[in-house]
Amino acid sequence: MAVSPGKVHQVFLNFRGEQLRYNFLSHVTDALERHGIKFFIDKYEQRGKDLKHLLVRIEESSIALAIFSSRYPESRWCMDELVMMKKLVDQGKLRVIPIFYKVTAEDVKKPTRDSEFGRNFWRLAELVSTTSSSRDQIKHWLEALECICDKMGLSSEESSESDFVYKIVKKVKTLKEAIDLEEEEKSFW
Repeated sequence: MAVSPGKVHQVFLNFRGEQLRYNFLSHVTDALERHGIKFFIDKYEQRGKDLKHLLVRIEESSIALAIFSSRYPESRWCMDELVMMKKLVDQGKLRVIPIFYKVTAEDVKKPTRDSEFGRNFWRLAELVSTTSSSRDQIKHWLEALECICDKMGLSSEESSESDFVYKIVKKVKTLKEAIDLEEEEKSFW
């Protein structure tokens, strides 16, 4: 189970904790553990540490799962993690698999007030839009949503929840194998 040099975690999990931690996400983490896939989830972080330390955990990962749900954009932290993930994707340092849990890719990619995801996004945007730097942050959030949603992802609308978790693990394993092969080829040359 090789991990890229300098990479501690194979998979970083980005999700709305209040909504998913004790239900859907618990099934995903259980399945990852059963398949021997190393992952990072914030519950393993030492309490009392600065939240910015979580951004380091993204950099220590080779794969990230952006698990979009209706309440995902209620969290400024989720959105800021997504911006960091986009930055690392742009640098070729991270692969992201978008997971659409009971939301559509279209609603996430272009949030409008016609969906619960969009309403939650714009509610957060209104809360933070008091300064020009905050307006820049909203622009970065929108760019990150569009960029990550352009990746090949998985949607819960296509299967039962147990099948959906299986598909997520299968996709992670396939991507991990591709990354491991790329690393072997780099070290060979």
